Amino acid sequence: MNNRKKTVYITRKEHFNAAHRLYNPNWTDEQNEAFFGKCANKHFHGHNFDIYVTVKGEADPETGMVIDLKKLKKLMHTYIIDKLDHQNINEDVDFMKGKMASIENLVVEIWNQLEPHIDRGQLHCIKLYETERQFVEYYGE
Repeated sequence: MNNRKKTVYITRKEHFNAAHRLYNPNWTDEQNEAFFGKCANKHFHGHNFDIYVTVKGEADPETGMVIDLKKLKKLMHTYIIDKLDHQNINEDVDFMKGKMASIENLVVEIWNQLEPHIDRGQLHCIKLYETERQFVEYYGE
């Protein structure tokens, strides 16, 4: 029998709705509009986000699991979904205060919220879909 380490990657998908605005306060309204276009709208705009969280590790010999998906779901809701769903990312989300609300920054901050609470396996990747055609991936690097 092969006793080589067997790394498995398991992913949980969740969904949330949130609004944001891309706006650099050091620029004029005209500069922001020229660079960010409609995304700089002073009334904000919203997205239906899909988030995929992947944990890697060896399956526990007693449970056969890398991580209990019920626990991962609870962690995702406690540290991500409950804080973001139906919120204004720029104004209402504590971990995004003072940061540009781009999906690039958002995925890094989501990682920072979730990673300390993964106690079985290792957080491998977070994939965040802003639209069906645009998404970002982050591997903690």
